[in-house]
Amino acid sequence: MTLQSSALARVKPSATLAVTARARELKREGRDVIGLGAGEPDFDTPDNVKEAAIDAIRRGETKYTDVDGLPELKAAISAKFERENGLSYAPSQIHVAPGGKAVIYNALVATLSPGDEVIVPAPYWVSYPDMVLLAGGEPVVVVGHEADGFKLKPEALEAAITDRTSWLILNSPSNPTGAAYTRAELEALAEVLRRHPQVWVLTDDIYEHLTYGDFQFVTLAQAAPDLIDRTLTMNGVSKAYAMTGWRIGFAGGPKPLIDLMRKVAGQTTSNPSSISQWAAVEALNGPQDFIAERAGHFERRRDLVVSMLNQAEGVRCATPEGAFYVYPSIEGLIGKTTPGGTTIADDETFTKELLDAEGVAVVQGSAFGLSPYFRVSYATGEDALTEACQRIQRFCASLR
Repeated sequence: MTLQSSALARVKPSATLAVTARARELKREGRDVIGLGAGEPDFDTPDNVKEAAIDAIRRGETKYTDVDGLPELKAAISAKFERENGLSYAPSQIHVAPGGKAVIYNALVATLSPGDEVIVPAPYWVSYPDMVLLAGGEPVVVVGHEADGFKLKPEALEAAITDRTSWLILNSPSNPTGAAYTRAELEALAEVLRRHPQVWVLTDDIYEHLTYGDFQFVTLAQAAPDLIDRTLTMNGVSKAYAMTGWRIGFAGGPKPLIDLMRKVAGQTTSNPSSISQWAAVEALNGPQDFIAERAGHFERRRDLVVSMLNQAEGVRCATPEGAFYVYPSIEGLIGKTTPGGTTIADDETFTKELLDAEGVAVVQGSAFGLSPYFRVSYATGEDALTEACQRIQRFCASLR
C-alpha cells in the first residue's frame, strides 16, 4: 500500500501555516522574529462571549448537538443575515461547521464529481484550490491583475466558464489582497452568471465587517437576488469577533445543498463544539459596537503599512478596501542580489532572505497564485508593524 492517497498527493501544505510555524520555531530558538504571516486578529474575544461559553459549561451544555448547529445558533445566524445583509434564510437553510474552512469543504465534497471545474480568482486564499482538488474537482485559476484592483473581471469570468464549471468562489474582502467588490462590480459578474445557470457561487464573506473609508460591503446574493437559489453565502465569527480558536463557520444557502452538506458533516466532523456554538450565539445576538471600533484600529494600521512599504526601494503597495492584509509587489527587486550573494529570483526567495536577514516573516505571493508579490498581515500592534516595515525597508535598501 502507498501510504499517501492519490487525492492528498495533489495537495500542497498551507503556506500561511508553514510561515507561521517557522516564525514560532525561530522565536523558540531565541531569534527576534516579527511574524506577519498569520491571518488572526490580535484583539481578544469579547468578555460577554467568554462569559456565555462559561455559562454554557455550567449549565451542562457539553453534549452532542445537531450535526450542523444548535437551533438557537441557526436562529441567530438567520437574524444576522436578515439584519446585516437583507437575506432571508430559514433555519433549514443554515449550515454550521467547525470553522469556515469546514463549510467550504463540506460544500465542495457534497457537490463535486471528478472533472468538475471550480473557478478560483487569483490572488486566492491558499486553501481554495487544494480543497477543490481534495474534493475531486479541478481548480481553474483566473487572475485578477493589480491594474484591475486584483478583482475578477466579467470578461475573464465569461472566458473561464465551460460546460464542466460547477462553482465560482468569490472572496470579498479578499485574503490575500484586501480587495473588495462594489455592488456594481458584483452586478456585472452576475450578468455573466445569468447566462450560465449550471454555475453555483460560493461567497466567502469572512472579512465582511473589516472594510474602510466609505466602502459599503455587499454580498452577491444582495446585489443579485435572483441568484440566491444557487449561491452559498459563507461567513463566521473568527475575524470580526476575534474567535479564531473557537472554530465556528456558517453559511446560508438553498435547502437541497444544505441537506447535502449536513450529510457530509454527519460522516466526518459531526457537530462543532457545543461550547463554541453557545459563545457564537452571544457573539451574533450581543453588542456589536466594538466591531466598528476595532475596524478603525485596523484601518490606521493599514494606512501605516501601506505608507511605509511604499517607501521601501523596489516595492509598490496598493491600498486595499478591507480585510487586514496588503499585497505589495516586488517587481522592482527581481534580479537584485543580497549582501550575501543570493539573487532575488522570485518572491519565495525574497521572503526567505527577508526572514533570515531581518527576522520578518511574510508569505510569498506564489502561494496565492500571483507573483512577484508578498502578503503582509497587519493584524498586530502598531509598534511591531512599524519595526517590521523598517526592517523591510532596510532589507530592500541592502539589495544591489
